[in-house]
Amino acid sequence: MGSYISDILADAVSTLGPLRKTFARKEDFPHIARAYTRLSQEIRQLGLLSRSPWFYILTGFSIFLGFLLVLAASIILGESWLQLIVAACLGLLFTQVAFLAHEAGHRQILTAGPSNDALARVLTAFVGISYSWWDSKHSRHHANPNMEGRDPDIEVDTISFLQQDAASATGLRKFITKRQGWLFFPLLTLEGLNLYGHSFRYLLTEKSVKSRWSELSMIFIRTILVFVPIFVFLPLGMAFAFSGIMLAVFGIYMGASFAPNHKGMPVIAAGERIDFFTKQVRTSRNIRGGWWATIFMGGLNYQIEHHLFPSMARPKLAKARLIVQRFCLEHDVPYVETSLIGSYAIVIRYLNEVGLAARDPFECPMVAEFRRA
Repeated sequence: MGSYISDILADAVSTLGPLRKTFARKEDFPHIARAYTRLSQEIRQLGLLSRSPWFYILTGFSIFLGFLLVLAASIILGESWLQLIVAACLGLLFTQVAFLAHEAGHRQILTAGPSNDALARVLTAFVGISYSWWDSKHSRHHANPNMEGRDPDIEVDTISFLQQDAASATGLRKFITKRQGWLFFPLLTLEGLNLYGHSFRYLLTEKSVKSRWSELSMIFIRTILVFVPIFVFLPLGMAFAFSGIMLAVFGIYMGASFAPNHKGMPVIAAGERIDFFTKQVRTSRNIRGGWWATIFMGGLNYQIEHHLFPSMARPKLAKARLIVQRFCLEHDVPYVETSLIGSYAIVIRYLNEVGLAARDPFECPMVAEFRRA
């Protein structure tokens, strides 16, 4: 066991060390602006951009069946604290729906764009999140991953992902920032509420939002259908515990699936000009594990391929990985892949290093004693 942990930490350090730096000069990287075009042609000729309808039909049916089983279990258990297991299962299922919403938003499921958008809007509302908010945020992330000032996923939001944000922290945020690596997973228990809060704020305050009222209506109906039965059929204390577990598992699962993909990878300086292929590959990290990782992370384990081909259906990503790996080797572009646990080690270490900027400057005890005298 000790050797296994050592291997994980060594993997994390070796992955993080040479890569966690800011892009400084354009000439540091090979100019392969046309490489993506050639790669795309090969990917398209192999049919890897075609849809996989049966996969998504079976996946959707499996999730629907999961909800039916959870509902049946909840009815059978009645006023039992075993209901908390049901709550955890609901958190997992809602995250699986979020993965499908993400894929619909990228137009991976249906053939027509508007149909995908409509499906994504319904699925995100079913999860309790605004599609308009997510689409605006996620589109900016895909266009400029890990770029200062342009990627919303590295903007400060309790957690600081950039040293300048950590250095500006005050009050409670400073307390958290100094320990943010170790607090990252505990804080994810609140990520579900954070996502809901951002969604409502966007829908209520943004000036121009497509389908504002339909989204608000769907989310309101969803909230009623999910939480009213909980508080009607369970004792008050158990109902609060049920809701808390469901939201905590949802938040942890969402964060644990999205965080390994970019955190701790190179950060692009504001205004830096880098070709699309290099930018997408060097800021992304894949997770090893094969089919189980694909199920667990909803295809996000193939983050490099997803960023290069956002509309590629989940079942096609594994085959595309082999082609992209070969292409990266030919063009001397680092292709980063690590284990799931190793990626968490990288994220924790990276956040702790960033958090150092929030700590008070070290003061020598001898100097402090001299000043007091």
